[in-house]
Amino acid sequence: MISGIRLLVYPVQDVDKARTLYEKLLGVEPYADEAYYVGFRVGDQEIGLDPNGYKKGMCGPLGYYQVDDIQESLKTLLEAGAQVQQDVTDVGGGKLIASVRDIDGNAIALLQNP
Repeated sequence: MISGIRLLVYPVQDVDKARTLYEKLLGVEPYADEAYYVGFRVGDQEIGLDPNGYKKGMCGPLGYYQVDDIQESLKTLLEAGAQVQQDVTDVGGGKLIASVRDIDGNAIALLQNP
């Protein structure tokens, strides 16, 4: 079951400058502020900054669809012709993410919260 896009991650080159810009834009301080990820919460939406995003092949923002069962959702996408971009990964606290490329090369990302 998909609950909509709950996480939007932007690849950034200068995480300090990006953090300042998004703090001003969103009007909140980050709940997570690490060298590898800065995360903001605005209502039930999460906005993330990934300083390693470009190295991982991101070329723009990536929306993560929240799913109940990431393994089953990933399997369904692969059976429909998608190709794995990032296999299921625990990014801390039991939060799981994964991403695929559709047949046109567009990224589709999945998120499962603990």
